[in-house]
Order: sequence, then structure tokens, then C-alpha cells
Amino acid sequence: MSRLIHAFAALAVLGLAAGCSSRAATTSDGDAGRAAYAAGPSPFWVDPGSPAARQARIWQRQGRGQDAELIRRVAGQPVALWPAGEGDPAPAVKAAASAATRAGRTAVLVAYNIPHRDCGGHSAGGAADGTVYREWIGKFADALGEADALVVLEPDAIAHAVDGCTPGEYHAEREQLLGEAVARLKQQPNTKVYLDAGNAGWIRDSARLVEPLKRAGIEQADGFALNVSSFQTNEVTTRYGVRLAEALGGKHFVVDTSRNGNGPLPGVWCNPPGRALGTPPTTGTGEPVVDAFLWVKRPGESDGTCEGGPAAGRWWPRYALELARNAT
Repeated sequence: MSRLIHAFAALAVLGLAAGCSSRAATTSDGDAGRAAYAAGPSPFWVDPGSPAARQARIWQRQGRGQDAELIRRVAGQPVALWPAGEGDPAPAVKAAASAATRAGRTAVLVAYNIPHRDCGGHSAGGAADGTVYREWIGKFADALGEADALVVLEPDAIAHAVDGCTPGEYHAEREQLLGEAVARLKQQPNTKVYLDAGNAGWIRDSARLVEPLKRAGIEQADGFALNVSSFQTNEVTTRYGVRLAEALGGKHFVVDTSRNGNGPLPGVWCNPPGRALGTPPTTGTGEPVVDAFLWVKRPGESDGTCEGGPAAGRWWPRYALELARNAT
């Protein structure tokens, strides 16, 4: 028991960096409506020490029972761990992988530390250079060990190169680093890797992503990820993903459904109001090439200092409560 406590403490001490800024989240679908809030089969690990779980306990003690119950809609679901890129990712990754193994579950994690990250936006930062990144991703991979794990690799990295936000002189190095990261993570025997490919409202013509994804190692990866930190509906994202999958020779993909229950708010990608939790994490997607619906962006963690929010990746109880309240 003491080892388990120390493991969860390691997650809390390192902190999270889940402030990814998926741009141009404006596509909508009139038939989508709200995602039904009903848990399906899920093999993924639920962190009992998550910010949402801690918030539920705090509100319960304060007599806010109804709010505590609502926030448990977040706390009771598996969400991805984003180890901070500023330090050694190994303690947080190892703690999550070990806890998931003990529970007989799969840990979901995000590697988010590519150099020149987020084009200087709300989640700016990343490794100082390629050498530092290689060392970081190596520590990340080593810490996974033989645990069952699913890693979403570098949200926004490819799409930011395709849309021109990341200067052209960095593109070749970025693709090389991503390819090396895929290869390194796949050395772990039970790790699946999904290379991020943006969202359906961002690079509207998915064909523009095909060659960059190939140069970045998609053929060695298990597939690609869509809608990370975005709000596109399952219907829109699945149609988009199926087209991209066909162009990539049948590659599978995963979808971030953490906050897409009400779809996007046109023109607002950063902490848009009125959004809702989406389909809970599950492998029962109803689409053969969609391996899973995941909560990659941690619901309730800010996109950045916009719409009254705190810094990117910071826990924001008010927003989390709104997402839960709006879910059906």
C-alpha cells in the first residue's frame, strides 16, 4: 500500500502539461447533438488521485454534495497523463504504468515536449533541442517498462508544421524526431503509439497530412490520434479520420472525446463556454478503424489564459463543473 501511495504522490509532484492548443476548432455537425453520457467497456486505468478526484473529496467535505457528484463524472473516468516536459518524465510515467499494471489496466499517456512546441502560444515550450528531446523520450519509454500503455505522441506537432505556424527550417528535424520517438516507444513490448494528426476543423484537407505523417513515422506507429484538446463531434471526426486512414493504407486511429459532447463553439478554440463532456473512454467505438474513444485532454484543465482561465494545463474546477453539468 505504501508503494501505491508514493506512486500517486509522484504524479502529483511532477504536475501536468496538458495545455495543448488545437487550433481552428470550428467545424460543426447538426446531427451530432450531445454525446450520451454512458460508460462503455473500457480497459483503461483510472487515476484515483486525479485533480477531479481530489476536487470531489474537497467539495464533499464542504457540503457541496451535488457539485461533488457532478465532478465524479470526470473523476470516475480514465484520462491521459501528461508528464511535464520541463523535467524528468520517468517518475510520473513509471508510477502510472505500475499502478495500471497492478489494476490490470492500460495506462494512457501523452508525450508533449517537442522542440518549438505550440509556436509560442499558450503551451509554448518543449525540449531545448533535439538532443534533449531524445533523452527525454528515452526516459519516458524506459519508464513504461512492460506495462500495457497507449501513448499519444506530440499533439499539434504535425498540424503546426502543415499549417505553417512552425517555421519551415524546423520541419525536417521535427519529422525526424517524431519518427525516432515512434521507434523508441515501440521498443516497449506492450506500448501502442498514436501520432497526433490535429483535428477536422484545422487542416480541412486531410490529404495535406499524409506525406508529413509518413515522414514522421506513421508506418511504424499503431495509428494516429485526432481531436486532442479539441471539440469536434464524433461524427465529424470519424468521417475525417476514415478518409485519412484510407490514404495511409488503412491505419487505425483514436479520438479525443473528452470535451466534445456539445461540439465546437465556432471561432473559439480556447476554453470555449457551454461545452460538455463527450463519450466516455471506450474501445467499443462501432467503427473498425477507430481503436478507441479517449479522454486525452484532461477535462477541467485549462487551454490557456483565455475566457477567464488559468495558465495552460492548470486545474480549473469551475470549467470542469460546467463540462460535467452540460453532459447528458
